[in-house]
Parts: sequence; C-alpha cells; structure tokens
Amino acid sequence: MLEAERLTGGWGPTIVVENVDLNVGDAECLAIVGRNGVGKTTLLELVAGRTSAKSGRLRLDGQDLVPLSIYQRARAGLGYVPQNREVFPTLTVREHLSIASRPGRWTREKVLELLPRLGQRLDNLGSQLSGGEQQMLAIARALLGNPRLILMDEPSEGLAPVVVEHLISVLREIISDGSLSMILVEQRIDLALELSDRFIIMDRGQITYQANSADFDLEAGRLPELMGLTH
Repeated sequence: MLEAERLTGGWGPTIVVENVDLNVGDAECLAIVGRNGVGKTTLLELVAGRTSAKSGRLRLDGQDLVPLSIYQRARAGLGYVPQNREVFPTLTVREHLSIASRPGRWTREKVLELLPRLGQRLDNLGSQLSGGEQQMLAIARALLGNPRLILMDEPSEGLAPVVVEHLISVLREIISDGSLSMILVEQRIDLALELSDRFIIMDRGQITYQANSADFDLEAGRLPELMGLTH
C-alpha cells in the first residue's frame, strides 16, 4: 500500500535518511525503532511531506507522493500524529475535530466513543488540555481525516504510565479495526513489538534490520547489538 524505494532526504543540504526501501501492506502496523537521532522522525516527515526527498520513489496505493504538498498527501490518504502533538492552543477540542473531519468510516461519534475523555472537553482550548489529552486529540484529529495510512511518532513520550496504558488500548483498537495501516515510531521496544506486525531498526539513516514482531525474542539479548549500542 505504501512503497518507498531508495528514499533519500533530510533538512536543507543535510542528508538524514539514505536509500531506504520500505513497504507497508493493507491494515498492517509497521514499527520503526532505533536510537535517538538515527532518522526515524525524518523518515516519517519525508513520507508526510514536511521535508523534501532528494531522490528515490514514494507511492501510496500506486500514487506518486513525491511531487505532492502536505495537504495533497493528506487528501491522498495520509494521516500524521507528530511527536509534539501540535494542537492549536487557541482552538477548542470541538473546533479541532470539526476542521479535521472528512467523510469516511471514522466519524466524530466513533472517535469520541474511542476517546470519551475528549467528549467531556469539547469546549476546552487546546492549551487547557493535559499532555495525555493533547495526545488523544492529535490521534482523533488524524483519524477524522479518514486516512489510508497513519504515521504515529513517539505517542507514549512524556506521558504518565496510567495514560500510556490507556494509549495502548486505544492503539490496539485502531489497529484491530482494520480500516487503516500504521507506521509507528516508538522508543518503548516492548510496546512497538506488541502493537506491530513487523518492525525495522534504523541506524545512521538506514534500515539495518527487519523482522516479524511476533518472531522476535526480546529476552534473547540481541537488541543492543542490532541497535548499534554495543561495540
């Protein structure tokens, strides 16, 4: 459904992601893990169009994404939940949901059923929400665009453990719904493997390892070496 071939790009003249080959199938969750600064977020932003590819190919359902702007990629079926949430501080929850909504399976009613806390905060401004509520709002906003593929960058970062547990249940339900695919960047390896069908490890802007999540044994102790944390 998503295909990247030798995708290369970064910021200005700096190449961060180099020659990445990537594919995501229908209703599949792909996790991306790796140390800080290895290019995981930049890869998501190359897909989303927030930074430009220098070379390579990128297709969604066969459509070439490289020449498309961010809003055109959203219309083509991409949703994005950024690492720092990026909610509008002066808009209410209700307004966030209204401006994000496009026709499709994910309606406001369905999203609020999944995230009932937002239903209690409809008239609150983005700046009045807790970190966990802002994360849920960012997820709701992306879902209401009814994407074919949702990009999710570090959803558990900075959240209290009880909020993370709720987040995990929300992500499980989104994935099990089967209406979209997901690329999940997540520092918590156990969470990444639990939620995903496959995972890849990035190092220095390239994919260095990939496997089926269910087949990988975290207890075997191979992960530090695969992530470049040993010499």
